[in-house]
Amino acid sequence: MIYPLVTDLAADGVPVADELPEKGITAGGNRVQRLCRDHGIWSVFSKKRGLNRKPGPPVHDDLVERDFTAAAPNELWLTDITEHPSAEGKLYLCAIKDVYSGRIVGYSMDSRMKSSLAVAALENAVRSRRPAGTVVHSDRGSQFRSRRFVGSLRHHGLTGSMGRVGACADNAAMESFFSLLQKNVLDRHRWLTRQELRLAITTWIERTYHRRRRQRRLRKLMTIEYETINRTALTAA
Repeated sequence: MIYPLVTDLAADGVPVADELPEKGITAGGNRVQRLCRDHGIWSVFSKKRGLNRKPGPPVHDDLVERDFTAAAPNELWLTDITEHPSAEGKLYLCAIKDVYSGRIVGYSMDSRMKSSLAVAALENAVRSRRPAGTVVHSDRGSQFRSRRFVGSLRHHGLTGSMGRVGACADNAAMESFFSLLQKNVLDRHRWLTRQELRLAITTWIERTYHRRRRQRRLRKLMTIEYETINRTALTAA
């Protein structure tokens, strides 16, 4: 029966209409939407969470200009910071997204929003991808303008890029990831400890977002699946 399956998929935060054909069920988006409405299956609404950021003069030019496309892995990365409360206090997440596949190639979490948070995420991304000449696009938050972050970019041969102050569309592709995280993980529970929240974020990124969530712009493939298929095709050629 389709109803229990829809309920399970919605609970996991994956696109229901895109996933059903993989389960042998043909159902259009309108039917799935109607079924969810009739049975009271709703997404968790995200809340806009403002960060106490300190935008300032850019230390890099805007090399992206809202063109969030890439022809190959490690051509363009996006990065930003979000926060969420627990009973112990706030937990900050800095994530780095590869525009080519949408994969989160590096991230870090901490109880404080310092430059070390952004540097740690960047260092994790570099270790996992070994990039060369990658453009790393961010907003003008003080963490990304810091000497430590700019120095890390330079040390690894990466090129910085920054959007305009107060122009959320300048990093919209990164905001879309945070919106998914907010709806599917952060707003579903009251988190008692930062460690509990940290584990939930890591599990969702590595298990659901990378390996279960199909993306329409990737021809309904998962991020890791898309990278694997295209890497195999390039090797064969």
